[in-house]
Amino acid sequence: MPLSHYLILSAIMFAIGVAGVLLRRNAIVIFMSVELMLNAVNLTFVAFAAQLNNIEGQIFVFFVMVVAAAEVAIGLALMVAIFRVRETVFVDELNLMKW
Repeated sequence: MPLSHYLILSAIMFAIGVAGVLLRRNAIVIFMSVELMLNAVNLTFVAFAAQLNNIEGQIFVFFVMVVAAAEVAIGLALMVAIFRVRETVFVDELNLMKW
C-alpha cells in the first residue's frame, strides 16, 4: 500500500477526533476523541517509519502510547472524582471554579 493511503486514513481519524472534541459535551467522549487523535498520529509515525525503513517512528509511537495511557488513567480518575461531587460528566455543567 502506498504511503498516501495511510496518511489519508490518519487525517480522517484526526479530523473525527477534532470534531468529537469540539462538538461533544460529554467528558468521556472528549477523552475518547483525544485518544483517537493520538492514534492518528501514531499511524502517521508508523507509516513514515515503514516508508523510510527507520525505527525511530516506532519509538515515538511507544512514547505517545505511554502518554496516552497516563492521560486515560488520570483523566478517568478525575472524572470519577468530579462525578461523585457534581453527579454529571457534561463539561457545560461543570463550573468547579465558582464558589
